[in-house]
Amino acid sequence: MSDLTPPFAGLTPDALLDALEHVGLHPSGSLLALNSYENRVYQVGMDDAAPLVVKFYRPARWSDAQILEEHQFVSELIEREIPVVGALSIDGRTLHHHGGFRFAVFERRGGRTPELDREGTLEWMGRFLGRIHAQGGTQAYTLRPHLGIDSFGEEPLDYLLAHALIPVELLEVYRGVAMQALEGVRRCYQRAGEIAELRLHGDCHVGNVLWTDAGPHFVDFDDSRMGPAVQDLWMMLSGEREEQTRQLADLLAGYEDFCAFEPRELYLIEALRTLRLIHYSAWLARRWHDPAFPAAFPWFGSQRYWQDRILELREQIALMDEPPLWPV
Repeated sequence: MSDLTPPFAGLTPDALLDALEHVGLHPSGSLLALNSYENRVYQVGMDDAAPLVVKFYRPARWSDAQILEEHQFVSELIEREIPVVGALSIDGRTLHHHGGFRFAVFERRGGRTPELDREGTLEWMGRFLGRIHAQGGTQAYTLRPHLGIDSFGEEPLDYLLAHALIPVELLEVYRGVAMQALEGVRRCYQRAGEIAELRLHGDCHVGNVLWTDAGPHFVDFDDSRMGPAVQDLWMMLSGEREEQTRQLADLLAGYEDFCAFEPRELYLIEALRTLRLIHYSAWLARRWHDPAFPAAFPWFGSQRYWQDRILELREQIALMDEPPLWPV
């Protein structure tokens, strides 16, 4: 497949249903596309059972072994009765191949977006993240990548600068601000010192958490990788500094019931936020040949888009030089 070939061009409804029948399932033909851009995810009605969710993996993003490494981690969490959603084993396999695509099948789980401003919610979330990290720290990924300055900052920036994606009149401004931001990131890492890495969820925002009366359950470990624990915590924080400080205290109150937290990691919060901003722009750029992306993100690449990114990075440069958040 060419790098410019739409990655899911051959994933027609018939191809999807054929793939499920190939592994012995009996779909009814009812399909509902779920919100996912990196992969293609569908709720599929079954003739003889409750609907299932099937995820077709983006070609060439992960190797089979890397996908299975993630499946194994999630399986460990399930064994410890941690509320996560893992791939179903069918004939002893969780990863399947058919028609040139790779896919996994999951139980459908209901739930709503957690209300993080509701009393007790963040502490509850912290407890489950602490349990996930306690298991995540028992061993390391050997195949999945690390989240760091090179993978989420330097390499994505090089890609953006090399592919003529930034309006020429803003190119040097963006280059200068981004390089200055990465220097700020390095200073944050230096202040934090040596930080242990563990297996993370990797993309732990509220869109990947489903809340029920029994509490949260975590979905979509597709971005799971090695990194600092605080990566799975900072995306739960929002608002002004005082508000984030209270939120962090609530989150850690639950987290530390199950997993020790190294306070020096707090120096990394704004650094990780900065890396995510650069990485996100490069992610959009790399996926632009996928027709779903121009349709969903029509503003990408406009002069206004890059002006806003320059402003964001300038704000991050200032924030990275402030004292870190500290729970009280």
